[in-house]
Amino acid sequence: MTNLAVGEEVREMNMQSLGEYKEIKLEQEGPLAVLTLNRPNKMNAFTGLMMLEIIDAFDKTDTLDEIRAVIVTGSGDRAFCAGADLSLGGDSFDYNKHAEHGAPNNVVNLDYRRDGGGRVSLRIFDSMKPVIGAINGAAVGVGATMLLPMDIRLASTSARFGFVFNRRGVSPEAASGWFLPRLVGIQQALEWCYSGRIFSADEAKQGGLIHSLHAEDELLAAAKAMGLEIAENTASVSTALTRHMMWRMLGAVHPMDAHIVDSAALYSRGQTEDAREGVISFLEKRKPEFPNKISDSMPNFFPWWKNPNFEWIGD
Repeated sequence: MTNLAVGEEVREMNMQSLGEYKEIKLEQEGPLAVLTLNRPNKMNAFTGLMMLEIIDAFDKTDTLDEIRAVIVTGSGDRAFCAGADLSLGGDSFDYNKHAEHGAPNNVVNLDYRRDGGGRVSLRIFDSMKPVIGAINGAAVGVGATMLLPMDIRLASTSARFGFVFNRRGVSPEAASGWFLPRLVGIQQALEWCYSGRIFSADEAKQGGLIHSLHAEDELLAAAKAMGLEIAENTASVSTALTRHMMWRMLGAVHPMDAHIVDSAALYSRGQTEDAREGVISFLEKRKPEFPNKISDSMPNFFPWWKNPNFEWIGD
């Protein structure tokens, strides 16, 4: 293995299942969770059931203190996710028809008018753990937009991307109107969405969508190496705070908003055993062993924001 994310080969660790799912797999490998979209014969096409299982998986990884980072990838060698399942043909994007054709009852009963990709993106956005995408093939439609709230996205050199919604007569989803311009700028976001064209992994990297490119057989190892770099060297509470401080400040109107939260976080964290261990381990030239856990050591001011509720504005 050469030139991995942190410059070293990933050691093998035992994989352990974290639950029984039909359209995804969720496995633990040391401090890492690997969430795999698992419909390889359908190019991991997105369904209502897959949506519910992804949400459940992130609910689970948030509660497990031993999980320090989540890697999301696809099964097979063709696709990360080829977009929405189009098995209903022309009715594939008609949510009323989904209900008529037997969508899972728990999808319909929640509110079948809500965009399923958006529910996934919002759940990833709320994750308490860093999320690393390992895009192993085609990422099209919701397969591209679900990547946007992930923190770092790695791709194989053979991956392809496409925000194809306008070519299907619908419109961008998964809160991509918020995420995509913030990641790549408004001009690039609009060109990709206006055209709906498929573009290469090289273009995705040049446009700022992808952090780095890797050979197909090195991609997952590189993602794991990046996850281990976080897991083995940083404090979990500090990392959770950092994730939300960065993402949520993208919508702040003034840097004072960041200064207020920074000040509270530094004041709180500076009094913890984590802070003492961070300094002492540095002085003693050894790896830190941070004792504080997300489950019981988040600062009292967290969360400092109030999430808006979903409100229907359609007909």
